[in-house]
Amino acid sequence: MTFSVKIPFVELLGFELTRFEGGQSQIDFDTRPEHENSFGVTHGGAVMTLLDVTMATAARSVQPDMGVVTIEMKTSFMRPCRGKLVSKGRLMHRTGTMAFTEATIYDGQGKACAHATGTFKYVRRGGNSAGAPPSASGVISTD
Repeated sequence: MTFSVKIPFVELLGFELTRFEGGQSQIDFDTRPEHENSFGVTHGGAVMTLLDVTMATAARSVQPDMGVVTIEMKTSFMRPCRGKLVSKGRLMHRTGTMAFTEATIYDGQGKACAHATGTFKYVRRGGNSAGAPPSASGVISTD
């Protein structure tokens, strides 16, 4: 399964979308040495990116024609994330314009190693939430 939009940073990291339906998502991440920090475990930035993308994908799974932008995110690191990671996301609640989500990353032994909650705003692709074309600067309006 592939992401329905091109996300160069996600491609660079090598995330693999394996579930995208009904408010749920799953992304697998086969980490490599270049994803590690100086302690030899997956870098927190890569972990947070995985959580962010997993939550955004869960939000989009109920309305794939819309994009989402992150409004806020809270992350808890519970143990080092090592090896092949599986991130599972869930849309907890949505309004007409907002999505409230959560995601958990599991390590190769099936143990939870990081968790996040996030709020996302639905935006139309190619413009703002009102459907207007994007500005010349490429700024996405969240009005």
